[in-house]
Amino acid sequence: MLYSMWLPIFGLGAVFICVCLLAAVQLDSPIYLALAAIGGLTIFLRLWIVRAYTRVAPARHIKDLRRWERLYAIGNYASAVQLALLNILVLTVHEPMLQLITVSLVFSFGAGVVARTAIRPKLCVISLLLATIPTVAALALHALNGHGDEFHTELFLVEAMLVAMITGLSLQTVAHLYRTAVEHHTAKHDLGLLAKHDALTGLANRLLLRDRFQTLIESARRNGQLLAVHFLDLDGFKAVNDSYGHPVGDSLLQQVARRLEAIVRVEDLVARLGGDEFVVLQGGILHQDEAQMLALRIVRELSRPYEISDSVSGVSVSVGIATAPTQGVELERLLAAADAALYRAKKSGKARVIFCTGEDIATVHLAA
Repeated sequence: MLYSMWLPIFGLGAVFICVCLLAAVQLDSPIYLALAAIGGLTIFLRLWIVRAYTRVAPARHIKDLRRWERLYAIGNYASAVQLALLNILVLTVHEPMLQLITVSLVFSFGAGVVARTAIRPKLCVISLLLATIPTVAALALHALNGHGDEFHTELFLVEAMLVAMITGLSLQTVAHLYRTAVEHHTAKHDLGLLAKHDALTGLANRLLLRDRFQTLIESARRNGQLLAVHFLDLDGFKAVNDSYGHPVGDSLLQQVARRLEAIVRVEDLVARLGGDEFVVLQGGILHQDEAQMLALRIVRELSRPYEISDSVSGVSVSVGIATAPTQGVELERLLAAADAALYRAKKSGKARVIFCTGEDIATVHLAA
């Protein structure tokens, strides 16, 4: 966001340089030429930093992001100080038309800063105050020095009050824009989570399952490893749901989700397909024995009693397993094969772990 617009930096910088050159001619002072040169160098460096950022964007590490933000802030602060210095110098003499232009630059700078950087309130507020506080002070001091013009003191005091009032309003605007931006990004983040996560358990849903499967299967094929697809179904869940009601059933599913998350590794994925059906993607394994060990641990942990609403409920879990790429590389067919193995596990007595067979794979291919 900070580096998204280079034109305002260039535009205001060009106007600043022109005003400094105009002041140098009108007031016959080389100090404004020096200020114009400093301003030109500052704008060049700021635009160069913007260009450098676009070449490496998007920065992914928080340290890099903070470094780029500091660089932007330094450039903004430098421009604010130069604007304040220009107004201080011009307000030491009595040139109302020139002073009108230089004060207008402060308004333009403040409006741009609020519009572009309100998402970073500290940066925005410091930039505003660096430009406006010295300008207000210089206007007030100039008002107190009589120059013989009618209403001179009153007009410059009003202008000082106007700059101070606009600054205060700008600070309120920064607070409002920041709150709005935070609410917008929070809502966007929440919507993104809802799009790829199950609302009840917080686990991945089918959409995120597909995305993660593609990443894991590519890694497995590249490294000569296996990816195990565990298809889980709770044994006895319907009885709990019918006996105690849906709130208890929902609580049970949430506890199952937390247990599954505690069992698997960070690089693995737990997803809920719906009802009491879950899927675990176990990547980076070398042999089916590793998949069996995880599945047996899942059966053991999920079969422990659950305490819900001062009552103890018990369910078990059956697991069907398919492995990729040896048994296919398409998620839906692997899920169907694992589901076929799961069906055999439940028929054979439940709380069982069964790998899919060639017959399961053939059945899936025939169905397809």
